[in-house]
Parts: sequence; structure tokens; C-alpha cells
Amino acid sequence: MRKVQVDAYAEFAGARAGHLYRSACLLTGGDVHLAEDLVQEALGRMYVSWGRVSRSDNPAAYAQTVLTRTFLAHRRLRSSSERATDVFPDLPDPAGGGDTPLRLTLVEALRRLPPKDRAVVVLRYWEDRSVEDTAEVMRTSSAAVRTRSVRALARLRTVLGGSLSEHAAP
Repeated sequence: MRKVQVDAYAEFAGARAGHLYRSACLLTGGDVHLAEDLVQEALGRMYVSWGRVSRSDNPAAYAQTVLTRTFLAHRRLRSSSERATDVFPDLPDPAGGGDTPLRLTLVEALRRLPPKDRAVVVLRYWEDRSVEDTAEVMRTSSAAVRTRSVRALARLRTVLGGSLSEHAAP
């Protein structure tokens, strides 16, 4: 790869890494270490095909697609169900405000969803992608995305129903 392409890739990766990491954290249900690994794997795959990808209309969308497919492929591995701990650590709020317990509850609720349901929720509602875009990323039909989306939101509401009352103000 030429120096110009390497520099362009480095600039792209630097600009998109944070966004990809946040999406990966949601996909992994808060497993920050796995999220880092997924982002690194996705960016590595992007680097290999950067010459072709850089000429595409939307390299950022391509990166998100690579990340999601990397996550779904990882979930199919036998070792993907191993977890070092079942306790989610308290993370400081970088903005100094917000509702950390509520955010942790949401991430925990996402972690309880099956991987494909979690991917649909993240792509449709976090990434604000259309049903068709989500179906393309997940390599499934639009009808399957709609069905999975309804089911995943219902599960998420059920999980959050009891959890939200714990965090409500008296």
C-alpha cells in the first residue's frame, strides 16, 4: 500500500475508532475487552482491503458492517461464551453527569439479549439504520429484521421493566 493510502487509512481509523468502540460495547453487552478486540479485528480487515474500501461511497458504513459481521462470527465460536467475570465494573462517567446506574442497567439488559437480537437493536436504534440496511449487514431478510426487532424490543422492555424501577427516584 502506498504512503498516501496508509495515511488516509490511519486518518479514517483514528476518526472512526471511538464510534466503532461504542457500538462494539453495545454489541458485546458491555464486555470492553471483547469490544476492543472486535474493533481491532474490524479495522485490520479494513486495512487489508483499504484500496477498494476507500473508493466506496461510505467507508464508515462499511466499517460498521465489518464490525457487526465480526461480532456475529465471533458469537458462533465455541469459546465465545466464556466470560472472565459476571460482574460488570462501575465505570466513571467521562462527562461528569448522567445516570451511570441507568446506563449500566441498559448495557446489562442488552447483554441478556441473544446476539442477533442485540445486533438488531444496536443497528436499528443506536446506529439508526433502516430495516433494509440492517438486513443487508446481517445477511437476512427485511421481514426477519422486523420480526427480530419487535421480539428484541419486547425482551429488552421485559428485562428493563424490573430494573428501571430500582433506579427510579423516590
